Amino acid sequence: MLELNVNENIRLRQLQVEDAPALFQLIHASRKSLRRFLPWVDYTTKEDDSLRFIELMQRKTDEEEAVAFGILYNDTLCGVVDLHDWDHALQKAEIGYWLAPAWQGKGIMLHSCKALIGYAFTALRLNKVEIRFVLQNDKSAQIPIKLGFTREGILRQSAKLHGHYVDMVVMGMLRPDWKY
Repeated sequence: MLELNVNENIRLRQLQVEDAPALFQLIHASRKSLRRFLPWVDYTTKEDDSLRFIELMQRKTDEEEAVAFGILYNDTLCGVVDLHDWDHALQKAEIGYWLAPAWQGKGIMLHSCKALIGYAFTALRLNKVEIRFVLQNDKSAQIPIKLGFTREGILRQSAKLHGHYVDMVVMGMLRPDWKY
């Protein structure tokens, strides 16, 4: 099981099957806020959905395609950050993240992403990390901006959110530009 200590209050721990009940409860309690920009929330309707997500991510970790971490703030699960869409030929991956509303505004996600990006560049030796988010998601945009990512462009109508096409912003960081 992978674990990254971020600071004295935050640690990232690879999601385990026993996390499914807590993960589902966190998603369910945050449903209204999360579904605004995350289409998968509507398809997470029971604990088994969270369990299947964890099992999928464990398989993808074994195949070196992805890894999902629970964000633990003072040992309480408060969100998820992951690396996915690993491309071994190009040595790049994408980061995804979400945080329950009760823990937002404390710098938890910024520090969690910073730790995961550091892991991606040092331990995994990736050359590039990308973050993609819905154009209108101003909160999500702040993370890559504060971390010094470069805005690479907008992918027009490249995702579907609640039956409507949405534009996605792509921001990237190259290993030589990482300063942390």
